[in-house]
Amino acid sequence: MAPSHVLRCCQRGLAWIPVIFIALVVCWSYYAYVVELCIYTIPSTGEKIIYLVVFHLSFIMFVWSYWKTIFTRPANPSKEFCLPKAEKEQYEKEERPEAQQEILKRVASSLPLYTRTGAGAIRYCDRCQVIKPDRCHHCSACDMCVLKMDHHCPWVNNCVGFSNYKFFILFLAYSLIYCLFIAATVLQYFIKFWTSDLPDSHAKFHVLFLFFVAAMFCISILSLFTYHLWLVGKNRSTIEAFRAPVFRNGPDKNGFSLGFTKNIAQVFGDQKKYWLLPVFTSQGDGLTFPTRLVASDPEQPTVVLHPDTQSKSAEDGSIQQSSPLSESQNRLLDNHVHTNEDQGNALKSDESETITISMESES
Repeated sequence: MAPSHVLRCCQRGLAWIPVIFIALVVCWSYYAYVVELCIYTIPSTGEKIIYLVVFHLSFIMFVWSYWKTIFTRPANPSKEFCLPKAEKEQYEKEERPEAQQEILKRVASSLPLYTRTGAGAIRYCDRCQVIKPDRCHHCSACDMCVLKMDHHCPWVNNCVGFSNYKFFILFLAYSLIYCLFIAATVLQYFIKFWTSDLPDSHAKFHVLFLFFVAAMFCISILSLFTYHLWLVGKNRSTIEAFRAPVFRNGPDKNGFSLGFTKNIAQVFGDQKKYWLLPVFTSQGDGLTFPTRLVASDPEQPTVVLHPDTQSKSAEDGSIQQSSPLSESQNRLLDNHVHTNEDQGNALKSDESETITISMESES
């Protein structure tokens, strides 16, 4: 029997087969379009130039985004989510799940964690030996925990997550544009070859097959691209679409949704001039995510704004609170008070009202 490391090397080699297949198809499509169609088939010089310019623009953006999706390493949890040495040894010695959970809760009290397992326990990866940050999952194919994991894609031989999700969306977009442009410009010559309006030549096979391949990829990519655009608008990953994230209050499929505009900005960033470029502009660090405030939790501290403090808060732009909140909680509170588009609620400075805000406790 072959050693395990030899088997892993074989598996890693075989995993590149789908990527090599796509690369070969793309290289052939480049030759078929540029040489066989534009150079040998299209008679008009002006039409050739226009087709070649647009084709190369879409081709460059497609290859660039595909490359970034493949070779951007998935982001992993930072060292602060690893168990300290003493707690790790104690965790491994314990056989009772209840005692292990107490250890995890003690360590997680200083971490910005808002999601739990279905049973309400701290999410811990025994394989990577880390406490999982929110939206983090273990990928069995990559054998690592991936921040904001969406899915493992065999066509890019990589795990799609926080570090390359924008690149993956752009890869789908530019591959769709690439295929649509080829199908649209090849169609008239496909018909002419099919009806024998053009004489048979070595370009006939390439033109006919190019149209079929482009049309086939258009149909498959369009459905996947549409689905992921819907996920971006809802601020969900593929995993979260099938299984809602569980907070202390229970499952909430819209727990990370901040409204359509802010959901888009989470993936593509604040500066729209970079949205169409495969450069990393996603917001955050992948470890913590803004979340809309869910139903009241008895474990959460309560923040009360009294009439005599509201006017003072409005003057200095701060919110006085009954107990100190961590930096991540302050960010979530500020996001909810000032910009939460889902609920559309704003704090009012009416001196006759008392406003109570529930926050999740990290302790």
